[in-house]
Amino acid sequence: MGVAIGAAIAVLAGLGAGIGIGIATGKAVEAIARQPEAAGEIRTSLLLGSALAEATAVYGLVASILIIFLLK
Repeated sequence: MGVAIGAAIAVLAGLGAGIGIGIATGKAVEAIARQPEAAGEIRTSLLLGSALAEATAVYGLVASILIIFLLK
């Protein structure tokens, strides 16, 4: 039972990443609406930030898988 709780806590990193990416996307859309000529630079920054945030979620998933299979 403790292993399942530990794995669930590790997967919570995905929740934070999802919220962060959602907020960043909303702000990027607002920025593009205000300055359409800067859309390329805003899009590049958004994709880089989203990739870094998603990497955090993947690390949480890997940690939860390791917890499940190594602490069984």
